[in-house]
Amino acid sequence: MNQMVALVIIIAILYIGDIVSTRSKAWIPSVFVCAVLFLVGYWTFFPADIISQAGITPAIAVMLMYLLITNMGTLLSLRELAKQWKMVVIALAGIAGIAIAVFAVCMVLFDMNTALVTIPPLVGGIVSSLIMSKGAAEAGLVDLSVFAILIYVMQGFAGYPLTAIMLQREGRHVLEKYRRGEWKEYSLQTEPNKVQTTTVAGEEEMPRFFNAFPAQYNTSYFKFLRLAFVGFLAWWVSDLCAPLVSISPFVLCLLFGVIFTSFGFLERQTLQKANGFGFAVMGLMLFIFDTLNKATPEMLLRLIYPMLVLITTAVIGMFIVSWLVGKLLGVNMPMAFAISLTALYGFPADYIITNEAINSLTRDAKEREVLTHHMLGPMLVGGFISVTMVSVVLAGILVSYITPITG
Repeated sequence: MNQMVALVIIIAILYIGDIVSTRSKAWIPSVFVCAVLFLVGYWTFFPADIISQAGITPAIAVMLMYLLITNMGTLLSLRELAKQWKMVVIALAGIAGIAIAVFAVCMVLFDMNTALVTIPPLVGGIVSSLIMSKGAAEAGLVDLSVFAILIYVMQGFAGYPLTAIMLQREGRHVLEKYRRGEWKEYSLQTEPNKVQTTTVAGEEEMPRFFNAFPAQYNTSYFKFLRLAFVGFLAWWVSDLCAPLVSISPFVLCLLFGVIFTSFGFLERQTLQKANGFGFAVMGLMLFIFDTLNKATPEMLLRLIYPMLVLITTAVIGMFIVSWLVGKLLGVNMPMAFAISLTALYGFPADYIITNEAINSLTRDAKEREVLTHHMLGPMLVGGFISVTMVSVVLAGILVSYITPITG
């Protein structure tokens, strides 16, 4: 197949996924639509290496992972997270609930490898799913390599409707108290939204570390260079530590992104400001779907049972733990559960679902402001903690414990 024909086809699939997700107000995840279309393509007329033929090779995908995870580190501000420490604790508790419940069920019904491969995608997104899928494939576990992607594709079907229901319940509770004059407004900040959604493509101001240089030298290439350098340091330190301890370079990318942003070597959202974020996400999404070329109808039938069991287990585990921790911290059960559920989808779905819930509850501007102030910040923080931070660290740690096939 010609390279440009392949490229047009696979990007068209991504766009169709976006259209369906937008039309359904995110109730039908775009990744699900794309996965179905790719499977149909692989089972009919797609060449097995259509992604590589289009130009997205494994080497390019790994390069994009280094850049994207380092960029994730630039989003983290400990000061912002400290303002919503209760929401951070609830999000972490939900992740613990997922990990404990899934591990326990896997030890009874499945095996250790299934637990290791399943947990990071359940508390994260594209990056953690790709790390675990790649690790399983390298260990010769083809089924589990595909399973990691299926979990990523399907978990939103549990997360979206449950979150909408919880936010509706919490919103009605808030509005009842507000209309009776009993509501106390909390100064919840929504900086995480600004951190994650703002893209300042034309920003040329030098980061603090380079204040001595004229601003006009802060070009897109200079931003890419700094991200690549930090990614290189992450790989170098990981390689240096290899004889003593196994540390994933992707975990170090996240850590180094935070550190180098804190002293001004990187600015916030470096990849967005270099106009490379959209391409990086597109490349990784396509590489994720490349894994589905190994999926046969027989394999999918084998994986349906463990997938349904483990997603259900994860939801029950996070509900129990987030409810208990929320009760201790004085946070209502619907709000605590909704925050934990962000692990199943992250940004931007958390933003979309919260706004949809607010719009469905009231048309009054002041009431919408109260609901936004109360719900949006915590939801964004929950997704940020689980999908952006913890899932990458978990994936980087757990992938090294996958047991390869012997013989």
